[in-house]
Amino acid sequence: MKDKRILYVSSEVVPYLAENEVSLMSYDVPKMVNDQGGQIRIFMPRYGNINERRHQLHEVIRLSGMNLVVNDLDMPLIIKVASIPKERIQVYFIDNDEYFKRKATFADEDGQLYPDNDERAIFFAKGVVETVKKLNWVPDIIHVHGWMAAMLPVYMKHFYKNEALFSETKIVTSVYGQSFDGTLDVEMLNKVKLDGVPEDQVAMLSTPDYENIIKATVMHSDAVIIASPNVSSSLTKFIETSGKPFLPFVPKDAFAEAYSNFYREML
Repeated sequence: MKDKRILYVSSEVVPYLAENEVSLMSYDVPKMVNDQGGQIRIFMPRYGNINERRHQLHEVIRLSGMNLVVNDLDMPLIIKVASIPKERIQVYFIDNDEYFKRKATFADEDGQLYPDNDERAIFFAKGVVETVKKLNWVPDIIHVHGWMAAMLPVYMKHFYKNEALFSETKIVTSVYGQSFDGTLDVEMLNKVKLDGVPEDQVAMLSTPDYENIIKATVMHSDAVIIASPNVSSSLTKFIETSGKPFLPFVPKDAFAEAYSNFYREML
């Protein structure tokens, strides 16, 4: 993977959030590519429960300052950056006081999903693309992890389809076990349609539960990795019959070679 540019877009990454299958793989896979001489960037949301002082986050003024439109509202974009200790890996944080200042990731203290999680996902997707454009850094592959990042492939294939910067970029999505119960806001489909995404391309978002959101992501990706042994049989079947190149689940002790080979096939 030497000199290949891979952009990792994730809902969660250690050491900034607690360990789970998404946050651990969102660290291990970039580290693997970094060790092989690849060029990487990681993007994640700047949730309010990330300790900025401990992790030495600082705002990047030259990248911040633009507004993104979500559900017809202008929302200011703030970009922060930090480095993972000892790894020389830069992590960019997409921030906005309205969406990410609260002291938890996806749900309140009673375990109720935040009612604006759908808008947070849209803002995160747009924020990543707009920041990469400002960096003028052309990724060979964008690798998506976790449902909060799930709108990125949809927006890349529609809202940003005419961006020359990404004309050769391939999108790979890792699919994990179910991360939340219930649904996001039932108006999610209409909010996505406001951005010119054709309804027939994301019709499953009329019921925006975990599985349907991931199905929309898979449909708009160039390849898929089954990243967990806990992916439901229905979602696994959807991936297997999608016509997309896919990598079946590989245990952690064997993922490095399998992922590297999969990337090479994509390129």
